[in-house]
Amino acid sequence: MARLILASASPRRRELLAQLGVPFDVMPAEVTEHEAPDADPRVMVQHNAALKADWVAARHPDATVLGADTTVFIENTVLNKPAGAAEARAMLQRLSGRTHTVFTGLAVRRLADGLKLDLGVASDVTFKPLTDEIIAEYLRHVHTLDKAGGYAIQERSELIVDGFRGSLTNIIGLPLEETKQLLTRAGLLR
Repeated sequence: MARLILASASPRRRELLAQLGVPFDVMPAEVTEHEAPDADPRVMVQHNAALKADWVAARHPDATVLGADTTVFIENTVLNKPAGAAEARAMLQRLSGRTHTVFTGLAVRRLADGLKLDLGVASDVTFKPLTDEIIAEYLRHVHTLDKAGGYAIQERSELIVDGFRGSLTNIIGLPLEETKQLLTRAGLLR
């Protein structure tokens, strides 16, 4: 069986992918992601996922490589990872009491046989109205600087999340059902 490589440094993606029971290695891609605030989120995450997968696949042509990228989108604006605590706070204020969409792009590459699979997934998240005190408490408990939109739905969500539609694992960063479908098509799962 061709080995699987996850082209991501995200600990959440590693944890989620491990749930599928496929052995894999991790090799973060050394690429510059496209992260313009005015980008089409579907195009942006697909581009970045493919960029990561292609970079790793070029170095390991016999391996099956999985690339993924996730972003948050509200009011025609992409919210990527906040640069600091002030930006994380501003993102949470912007999401307060509203519904936003989480987009993830998936890319599977295997150069040895020309395998090239791409898929996009979208889920909606509705936030509770947030006071400055709730935001401060959330930021005290959750490290948000490596998370699109400045939050993690799997950590202290009772403080901020009113509900969601779609894939919870997509919101965390790797939609498992769709990833399973792609890895099955790649011959790594039955």
